[in-house]
Amino acid sequence: MAAELGHVTVVFAGQSESWAKWIDHQIRAAGRGTTLIRWNPLRRPPTAEAFTDLLSAPGRVLLVIDDWHERLGNERFEAWAEALRQVLPAYQDRMAAVSITARPMPEAVIALAPVELRGLRPEVARSRVLECAGIAAPGTLIDLRRGPRFPDDPPDVWQVPRRNRRFVGRTELLEKVYGAFSAAGADGAAVALLGPGGFGKTQLALEYVHRFAGEYDIVWWVNAAQRVTARQQFADLGSALDRQDSGDLATTITAVRRELDRTARPWLLVLDGAGDPERLTDLVPEGHGHILVTTHRSEWGAHAETIAVPVFERRESVAFAERRTERLSDAQAARLAEAVEDMPLLLDQTAAWLDINPTVPVDDYIRDIRDGRPDRFGVMASGQYPESFEVAWAKLVNTLREGSESAWQLLNLLVCFSHDVVPVRLLQTARHSDLPAELAELIAEPSSWNTALRRLSEITSMRIEYEAGRLDTQTVGTLRMHRLFHRFVRSIQSPADADRYSAAARKVLVSADPRDSSSAANWARYAALIPHLEPSRALESDDDDARELVLNCIEYLRMRGEYHDGWLLSRKAVEHWRASSGATDRSVLVAVHQHANMLRRLGKYEDAETVGREVLARLERAEDVRPIEVIRAKDGLGGTLMALGRYPDARRLFEEAASGAAAELGGEQVPRTLAIRSNLAVAIGLQGHYTESLALHRKIYDARLELLGERDALTLNSELRMAWMLRLLGRYREALTIQGYNSRVHSQILDRAHGQTLLAEHNLALCARRVGDLQFAHAMLRGVRRKMMSRRGPLHPETLMVSCDYAMLLRDLERTEEARDLADATATHYAAQLGERHPYAIGARDNVATVMRDMGENQAALNLSRRTARQMRRAVGRDHPWTIGCAKNEVAALAAVGDIAAAATLGRETAERSVRVLGDAHMLTISLRTGLALDLAELGEREESEALHRDAVARLTSLLGADHPHTRNILERHRPYWDFEPQPI
Repeated sequence: MAAELGHVTVVFAGQSESWAKWIDHQIRAAGRGTTLIRWNPLRRPPTAEAFTDLLSAPGRVLLVIDDWHERLGNERFEAWAEALRQVLPAYQDRMAAVSITARPMPEAVIALAPVELRGLRPEVARSRVLECAGIAAPGTLIDLRRGPRFPDDPPDVWQVPRRNRRFVGRTELLEKVYGAFSAAGADGAAVALLGPGGFGKTQLALEYVHRFAGEYDIVWWVNAAQRVTARQQFADLGSALDRQDSGDLATTITAVRRELDRTARPWLLVLDGAGDPERLTDLVPEGHGHILVTTHRSEWGAHAETIAVPVFERRESVAFAERRTERLSDAQAARLAEAVEDMPLLLDQTAAWLDINPTVPVDDYIRDIRDGRPDRFGVMASGQYPESFEVAWAKLVNTLREGSESAWQLLNLLVCFSHDVVPVRLLQTARHSDLPAELAELIAEPSSWNTALRRLSEITSMRIEYEAGRLDTQTVGTLRMHRLFHRFVRSIQSPADADRYSAAARKVLVSADPRDSSSAANWARYAALIPHLEPSRALESDDDDARELVLNCIEYLRMRGEYHDGWLLSRKAVEHWRASSGATDRSVLVAVHQHANMLRRLGKYEDAETVGREVLARLERAEDVRPIEVIRAKDGLGGTLMALGRYPDARRLFEEAASGAAAELGGEQVPRTLAIRSNLAVAIGLQGHYTESLALHRKIYDARLELLGERDALTLNSELRMAWMLRLLGRYREALTIQGYNSRVHSQILDRAHGQTLLAEHNLALCARRVGDLQFAHAMLRGVRRKMMSRRGPLHPETLMVSCDYAMLLRDLERTEEARDLADATATHYAAQLGERHPYAIGARDNVATVMRDMGENQAALNLSRRTARQMRRAVGRDHPWTIGCAKNEVAALAAVGDIAAAATLGRETAERSVRVLGDAHMLTISLRTGLALDLAELGEREESEALHRDAVARLTSLLGADHPHTRNILERHRPYWDFEPQPI
């Protein structure tokens, strides 16, 4: 009996899960046994026997009182209240209650004399809980930081919409979600709530988040219907986790994912309204947290455990409808639920309509919904939805038209923005002249504005969130409309209204354009504007300002590294604008230029070339074209040809563009001309003219240093290119010194994960490798490759460039099998992307031949070397350093199969070419002469062999030092080799 008296049973409604667990923990920490019972009055008959069963648990019974009673219909609540009055006298000495609601309690609950817990400090709340449970206060202090967090204390990181106080039912679904996450244990889990629109997936997720908030330290809600919005909101989590925005959105997202992957803090990420999972998978961390997705796409089943969300059960529908309006009896609520097929969205809207139209007979309204036709109410049946749904929406719209004209006019404007997050703040700050005259005064007056929005919310079930306004008032901050209702209203707008309100929406968006997409301070604004471009018809507009907004948004996507979204948006802009304005219109040309740029960034070089050549041809045929448009077209096409390995053609276009820019823009030192000249310097380097390229890069660096300062990103890029050329010229230590400083400043200015920073670290690793610091080079290059794989994927051109170099570094470290696999995979991917004849595909395959020799596959290596040497000669010419390098490896392959005479003949001819192209002191020339010395020694020509050997040792000692691995290898008479390094475009 003593054990029973010491036991405490905690009874709670499901929505109070966090409080119940906290109370349970405090009682157990005080040494008492407990039982937790979740109580659902919707699933039990409201009888005294049901209460008796509930209260028959041993020991004391502690009831957790919240506002669940408000979710019951009047009839059901009165029945439960009467049942409680019947049983209370018999159990009052064993019962106690605590209140966790700030709302007034009904008389039947007040009789329990519940003790208030909300608004207290945790230690005071704990004392009250123990007193109610009949437990004496402990003599020692308890660390309340252990165990569940005090429910009144929010999670450390919290961004979630407010709770829906009208939420009813769904207990089994909530338990399924909680069970799925709990079953995963410490491994983490993803759950997708799957169902059609209007079935209540978002509200179910929202209730789960609030109900189980106590389980998490980090809770972040992402509106995932629009990819651009989703990625920006996910990246915003970085600042809450003390992660700096790197500038490149993909890099910031990777940093946030990495933080979630490694943190020990429990976290929950919600992706609400998610579409195609392939477009959002990079927002799904792999850590030990929980991911909750709401979606109508079944493909999420491959990424998460799916839980089907059906319509309401009938008893849930009845409870919800009666809670939404007090006019309904149980029977009427059931008939209304039947008429709208228990669909939560329609049930919410129809019950709200009844609530605001108290004179309309309930039975007549239900009959209209069930049996009526949409055309009776001014709406043509679309066939997209059941007719009962369209009747309900038609009556709702008519109510707005007839009874609240301002709200109806406002709705017409709001549906010209994205349904996902209507830009309320932009409307509030819009110029009067940008708005329809009938709405300008409404929006300018806060009280009228908030009243109209609340009216819309009540009638249409829009979700609104409040925030602090002027003079400490509360104003609507965000608003979300269901996509089905948004689509319906758009479909019934008259053409004149659609044109008029869309034009107003575009004016609001144009006024909100910061007009500077290069500034990080404006990035959040552009991410917020992009989802509204299509609903406002900005992509179809002939207005110059609207088109400028679209172009600025495309440039923002380029700046943030969001190339796929930039490609989609630029393609749509080109399609719309070209049809209405012609191919040589300025906005069309800029959009086409960006389209080709995005294609190039995505590695779709042939498509980019087609676009670029078509534009340039049109410009050259057209009259009255601004010279700058031709300059831009040549510069863009030059970049594409450079990526395709057509270096002479690219150089010619860059030279023409640079000359034209200097004449048109006022000289060689202006920023736009410098950008084109920088491209020219890269093309010259790709032709193998390293000295000429270095000289031009140095001039550009000096000019940018003067114009922009040493810590500007463009100045840093020029310095990086200088160091790259110095390394290719064999001036390794000089390159290392410059690149070491350059990499440090990059990480300070652009963040460690920015694309340009990764390129700087890539070059730093290559410099370290060339001076013999292989361990540092390996650590650095491995990190760069890991970031690049995460950021761009394994097949992106930038990733392949790093993988090509990393494979040969693994060879240096004698990890030969790994090197062979990676080199072979890289060569295969290059050939698939760029074609077998591209210099990068040829050079990467030549690297494979080098590793094959290490593995003893000498004849196969020779066959491959001969083929790559021949192909490289055709691709870039006999005197290109890459051709000389491939020939050097062919010499080594000949020697490996014992054909020393052929090796010596080819080695001598290649060394002479290297002297002519690169000079006596270049590393490639020195190593060719070293190999020739070995072959001459084999052929018995000792005197010439020794002379060549002594000269090579002296030069290498001077260049690299006596302890450098290359110097030691030559002293030990090892065969030198060359490896191909792709260059950044």
